[in-house]
Amino acid sequence: MNIFGLVGKNIDYSFSAGYFSEKFRSEKIDNSLYKNFDIPYITYFPQIVKKNKGLVGLNVTIPYKETIIPYLDELSEVAEQIGAVNCIKINKKGELKGYNTDAYGFLKSLQPLLRPHHSKALIFGTGGASKAVSFVFKQLNIEYKMVSRTPNKDNFTYSDLSEEVMRGFLIIVNCTPLGTYPDVEDAPALNYDFLSPNHLVFDLIYNPSETTFLKLAKQKGALTKNGYDMLVFQAEKAWEIWNQD
Repeated sequence: MNIFGLVGKNIDYSFSAGYFSEKFRSEKIDNSLYKNFDIPYITYFPQIVKKNKGLVGLNVTIPYKETIIPYLDELSEVAEQIGAVNCIKINKKGELKGYNTDAYGFLKSLQPLLRPHHSKALIFGTGGASKAVSFVFKQLNIEYKMVSRTPNKDNFTYSDLSEEVMRGFLIIVNCTPLGTYPDVEDAPALNYDFLSPNHLVFDLIYNPSETTFLKLAKQKGALTKNGYDMLVFQAEKAWEIWNQD
């Protein structure tokens, strides 16, 4: 039995198990199983590998995309550049190689929406997902600034998001968990009146399909996009990685 799975914390809501289980069923992929590995601390990770002898591929989600790296034998070039891993391939020798398919998924999902005036971006959050997003913006030569609650010389805080700042940065990407089910009323703390039809507002969250953040942005005429397509793209890229020789 080939075992695949998701490593994360509080992941009952997760997209991956349902997506891959349906993929196995619809594409008649036999002898394959997808499991959630919900662990309270990353130190539990070696036990997952030890106890599941048929393990060949893993997805990694919040909050372990960065802290899982020391447990891996090797990183792909892209994962090393980003500094975050959301996909692991386990070879026949039991060696673990980390990849980042978030960047691929975000790029594929974002690119069709970009317009010439989308030249500067704000990234909400500073975790593993935001690192993949910033990597894509570097590839696209889009200037970006991270936004966090903690003051930092390189970042904006939410209180820095004046009308002037918001009018200058016309792509906004939420990489925080704010608004995820069940806390669906939560949203990043900003003045939504500063948004306009020129803005492209992207939320990596997919459950609910329209977060409060996206609803408020849409009310101001902004073009909005949730994280579902990004998830599908990154999942299919992970499947490709797991099945390559």
